[in-house]
Amino acid sequence: MNFRHVLRALLPVAFIVACAFPASANVTRIEIKTRADVADGKSWGSVGSYERIIGTAYFAVDPKNPHNATIANIDKAPRDAQGMVEFSSDIYILAPKNQRNGNGVALFEVSNRGGRALFGFFANAGATGARVTAASNDEAEFGDGSLLNQGYTLVWVGWQFSLARNGALIGIDLPIATDNGKPIAGRVVAPFTVNMSGPTLALDADSSRYPPVDINSPDAVLTVIQDIYDTPRVIARDRWQFAKLINGQVTPDTMSLYMKDGFQAGETYQLAYTAQDTPVGGLGYSALRDVASAFRKPGALVTAKYEYVFGQSQTGRFLREFLYEGFNADEQGHKAFDAVWAHIAGAARGDFTQPFSLPNGLDLFTGTPFPYSDTPQRDPISGKTDGMLMHMPKDVIPKIIYTNGDCEFWGGGRSAALDYMAIDGSKEVKVPGNVRIYLLAGAQHIPAAFPPANPVATQQRTNPNNYRWAMRAILAGLDGWVRQGVEPPPSRYPSVKDGTLIAQKDLKFPAIPGVQSPLIIPGGYRADLGGPQSAPRLPYLIPNVDADGNDTGGIRLPEIAVPLATYTGWNFRNPANGAPTEIVPLNGSFIPFAATRAERSQTQDPRPSIEERYAGRDAYLSQVRLAAQKLVAERYVLSQDVDPIVQHAATVWDNLTQGRILKSEK
Repeated sequence: MNFRHVLRALLPVAFIVACAFPASANVTRIEIKTRADVADGKSWGSVGSYERIIGTAYFAVDPKNPHNATIANIDKAPRDAQGMVEFSSDIYILAPKNQRNGNGVALFEVSNRGGRALFGFFANAGATGARVTAASNDEAEFGDGSLLNQGYTLVWVGWQFSLARNGALIGIDLPIATDNGKPIAGRVVAPFTVNMSGPTLALDADSSRYPPVDINSPDAVLTVIQDIYDTPRVIARDRWQFAKLINGQVTPDTMSLYMKDGFQAGETYQLAYTAQDTPVGGLGYSALRDVASAFRKPGALVTAKYEYVFGQSQTGRFLREFLYEGFNADEQGHKAFDAVWAHIAGAARGDFTQPFSLPNGLDLFTGTPFPYSDTPQRDPISGKTDGMLMHMPKDVIPKIIYTNGDCEFWGGGRSAALDYMAIDGSKEVKVPGNVRIYLLAGAQHIPAAFPPANPVATQQRTNPNNYRWAMRAILAGLDGWVRQGVEPPPSRYPSVKDGTLIAQKDLKFPAIPGVQSPLIIPGGYRADLGGPQSAPRLPYLIPNVDADGNDTGGIRLPEIAVPLATYTGWNFRNPANGAPTEIVPLNGSFIPFAATRAERSQTQDPRPSIEERYAGRDAYLSQVRLAAQKLVAERYVLSQDVDPIVQHAATVWDNLTQGRILKSEK
């Protein structure tokens, strides 16, 4: 590409500055589109002011380099005159203006569906895990400012090719694989669950990336199930088509489906069809790797002595795949990241790199392929021995953090216990010394705001257990581990040895009025042997609970250790949306205790009421403070977070004892 032409085309829109890299770097240049002071030049602690840098990174990777060998179809990507594969990615950076004042760490976040969530998880910004999707000069974006006050350089690099970016999301532009210049055709398999009955459905951004070669092809197949282990029923091809309704008329459309009998709420459909023009998706991994490698070199746009990368949910699974495929070694065999943190990914990976992949996909059966643990194990079905860390040299294996909540154990195809359990569920395997595993007890995938709203999609209110207090402490432990060699807090997860991890069938959950038993939730999915019907199930291991239904193992924050409610990692579908015995994946439940003995007696709730548990508000808050201080001593909570934890506990107490939540349910 002629840079002079690019510059001329973009100058009316933004002032472009190109930062070149050494000839050996895979990042050939970064075009800076905007560079501006953060929060009007505010000084952050002793670090000083920050700047926001937004631009485009350009890459040239060698398709013959062995460190790129796992990138599917890289041999079919177009090449430049030097035989390199070229592509570009969005890049977004927050860095100290005087980089010598920083802490020397570049903290990367793998962008979940194009957004930025670091401040939600680590700086108390807005709702925990909330994704920010556009540049802003609003100081509230940075929460309590702790990441900036500590001097981190924060980096986001686009990797997901299927985003509709519209200038707000962080994505990537990838080459299309061809066979001697001809389009490659392949199958797209897209599952989706319907929440509202109707004659039409719009395909999501992932599927829309792959329009069908022929909308009338008889090889397109639509199936339906209700229970996850049902045998799929094929819907006759003459009963549905690629189309949408306009003024009551059926109109051909490659991005929507129409069915004569209508789609039914609560049922799960799977669409399979032939498409073409698949991007070389695995280059998203090399983009992340190569920016990290480039920023270690003197003279780069920003430089760092240490580099960590964090991903959550979709991108936590991305990072597990990143590790498994050996991407922490760059083309020269050097280490990309000192530490990798995969959050709420369970033992799953994802369909991100294969031809016609669906990066947004939540399909239960594509998320959990063997292997599961970092320690190599033999798969008794395939006979293969494999482990998550077997495919990269030992000298580039990073420090690793795995954090999960209850949802990653319960349903959803993530089988979090297999991070450290044998495949048959019989025993724990040895966790390597470079790995820490933590259960955030009683937590759903992303915590709900408090107070949680009346349920619409679910039967119970969603779970507001705010686990970010532990996340902040774990980051501090990780930083000390890498930069100072101080061992972080020990792994804390439910164990079969002490009875805090059990088979689901052995769970004794309290019989709470109006709450379905979680024993009916199916699990133990197996992804890699031909689908749910033919595949043997993995062991269904879940955290054990106490008489209130709260977890007994893991990091028990005060909301669990000194409870006012039951917090679970599962929640059933609202009957109004169909299939009320199915769970809403990744949602947990918040089931408050009765405020008084009389209320408990009236509903026949087996859990003691708030009145019966605590002598009063002050006594309750005193217990919360003691529980928080104990976690500080164990290094699972930061000392500065004790007062905010107690303040939040007071808010929960007031809402429950004064009937604000319970009255709103009537």
